[in-house]
Amino acid sequence: MVRPKSKRTKLSGKGKMTQNIRWIWIVVVVLMFFLCLIGWHYRAGIIYYFRAAASKSKSLSKDAKYDIRNIEIMSKHDDKVFGIDVSTYQEEIDWHKVNTINDQFPIDFVFIRATMGETGVDSRFSQNWTKMHNRAILRGAYHYFRPNENSMKQAKNFIRKVKLQPGDLPPVLDIEEHPRQQPMDSLRVGLRRWLDEVEHHYKVKPIIYSGDKFYSDFLEKEFSSYTLWIANYNFWIESPKKHWAFWQFSEKGTVTGIRGDVDLNIYNGKIEELESLLVPFK
Repeated sequence: MVRPKSKRTKLSGKGKMTQNIRWIWIVVVVLMFFLCLIGWHYRAGIIYYFRAAASKSKSLSKDAKYDIRNIEIMSKHDDKVFGIDVSTYQEEIDWHKVNTINDQFPIDFVFIRATMGETGVDSRFSQNWTKMHNRAILRGAYHYFRPNENSMKQAKNFIRKVKLQPGDLPPVLDIEEHPRQQPMDSLRVGLRRWLDEVEHHYKVKPIIYSGDKFYSDFLEKEFSSYTLWIANYNFWIESPKKHWAFWQFSEKGTVTGIRGDVDLNIYNGKIEELESLLVPFK
């Protein structure tokens, strides 16, 4: 039995080309749509960048994408409080010029590295700490914890160097490293000893600083009662989690008076809430 021929025919070379061109245009339109969405989403940062480039009023950073993202994050959270943290890596700082981030967002607090481990002292701490005194910017000091060194000696190193005054921010414990010579349980014991010793001395509960994953993996269960300062620079995260009191959202900020990059932070609340954390007046 002879079957009837199918009515479908193969596309000619010209038909295939037309179909390919149609698909190419669809892909181009979809890509343009997403680029427009991205451009609209980051419009504040992009506008800032091109205005700065046109006016040549400031030296633009080597990688504009960081300034663009930083501007967008801060624009989105302009109801919150912004700050920076510094150490010897920022070298000489002209504190008289340190007032805003990207010449736009006011700086309300500064954390300054004071000590590291049992004996380490940041070479610029005394200078930075003194120059921040009597400025209309809240100041705080932090200790970089070295997990393979004695925790009590580290606490005493910080206490010996840092003379907090009423109105200063609470002391900060910066823990980022995994121990090489002890289990995590022992590290947690050491952290607790440092926190207790420092709280007993200053009569104010310290703040814990750590990376997002490090905190959630190793610290959250035992230290959730402490005020938390989390570092997370993920470009896809645009808001702090509810339990992050402070969010370090960038390590490549632009601040007049500071050469090179500086860490940027958001306090997840109002200035009155931040002031409630300060070392109390007796």
